[in-house]
Amino acid sequence: MIRRPPRSTLSSSSAASDVYKRQSSFKLCHGVLLLSILRVAMSGTVWIVQTTLSGELNEAEVGIWCQSIIDSNLAACVDIKRTNSVYRWEGEIHNTPEWDIQIRTSESKKDELISKIKSEHSYDVPAIFWWAVDSTKEYYDWVQG
Repeated sequence: MIRRPPRSTLSSSSAASDVYKRQSSFKLCHGVLLLSILRVAMSGTVWIVQTTLSGELNEAEVGIWCQSIIDSNLAACVDIKRTNSVYRWEGEIHNTPEWDIQIRTSESKKDELISKIKSEHSYDVPAIFWWAVDSTKEYYDWVQG
């Protein structure tokens, strides 16, 4: 038996209709696969890349570094926040101020952005994390450039 979501959950957009038509031949358990496919068709995936910079840098220096990411067209937006990190390094516990940097980018630019962070970072082992997030279609389009 093919389970189909109620018509009210389907977008009138042709992309959503095409996805619905392609997926309607699959057997679905509670419509989960179909609904997740439709959600992707109606929104976009943006990547967030996060790192920290040394708290010894002043706000202007951090701003220049973040501006270079925007200028190189590797990201649409960079958030900058002061933070404090507690961590173990070479057997000792440290409690140091840092800058928390969160960068919004596209799938196509993510790897180059991570390479830039690695090559320019002052830490021996910089913390670099990334994850995909769903966004509105409009925000996705803006991030894509």
